[in-house]
Amino acid sequence: MPAPGSVPAAQLRRIAAAGPRLAWAVGEENLAPQAQQQALTMVWNGGAWSKADLSHLSHTRIVDVAGVRPSAAWAVAHPTGDGSPLLRWDGTTWREADFPGRGEPDVTISAVAVGRDRRVWVCGVRDGAARLLLGEGRRWRWLDPLPVASVNLYRVVVRRPGEVWVCGDRSNGGGWSGLVARWNGDWTVLPPVAGLRLGIADVHCAAPDDVWAVGTEAGVGGPIGRPGNPALSHWDGTAWSRLEAGFTLGSLTGIAGDVRGRAAWISGWNFSDQARSTYLRRDGDTWALARGPAGPAPAPYLNDVTSVPGTRSFWSVGMTRSAPYPPTEAYSERLGG
Repeated sequence: MPAPGSVPAAQLRRIAAAGPRLAWAVGEENLAPQAQQQALTMVWNGGAWSKADLSHLSHTRIVDVAGVRPSAAWAVAHPTGDGSPLLRWDGTTWREADFPGRGEPDVTISAVAVGRDRRVWVCGVRDGAARLLLGEGRRWRWLDPLPVASVNLYRVVVRRPGEVWVCGDRSNGGGWSGLVARWNGDWTVLPPVAGLRLGIADVHCAAPDDVWAVGTEAGVGGPIGRPGNPALSHWDGTAWSRLEAGFTLGSLTGIAGDVRGRAAWISGWNFSDQARSTYLRRDGDTWALARGPAGPAPAPYLNDVTSVPGTRSFWSVGMTRSAPYPPTEAYSERLGG
């Protein structure tokens, strides 16, 4: 699905869908040398993507987006100056929103989720500790710190009202391992997802004993540009198990559930097969490797995938190549009906 209007080099990092006629995608554009990088947002109206005007903002990148209806959509921008900006959709464009700690140099935010009850959950750091910022109407409050030090949080996902999951990575002394945790009034931190410099990019929880985590294992190192290894792990309520992704070099970037709430599609990048985009598709109790559509993109790279509420379809977004140069363009695909 064409996503026109961006200034190369450009990419879309995250996507959120409120339904078949409304979705938002965010990233950055104008990445050319000596150029002024700019934040990029796209809006889907049921028939086409259009670029939203951000001329009133000075942000260089938008890193996450979430929304369930026109009046309940939020985004997180890359830090510029003091602190990290939180943005709210006003029906036409994005504008900065106030929250406790806004503008303070030791406060950063990295991810956002919105529940059907319109409560807003934001991953952040305050007072030197990772924690959640919860928005309920006009009231915002920081929740208790995550009881793990040296943490990077990349996602927050709402499972049901009052229960959210976060993921990222945590220091293990000589590198880092995958982090998955749940908040439902208190923190429950699952055992580390073991690996050689492994980070978790996304998490999906269908039940306490059915949690899927996807990411990339950087490995022991190597030459600059060496691809990592895709990491697919499952929590059965007792322990993590590592599953094969169907390819060995690349990454897994996002995971989305079906209408029953079960993990259904995973977006990724297969270094050894770059002619089309790469997915893992749920096939019963296993995952099958699937390729995206043939099209004008020479070697598409997907950053995210999400389900479309009220349908059996999914959106994915990324860029037309696996690296910004030669200049990439914003890219999207539609799966299903």
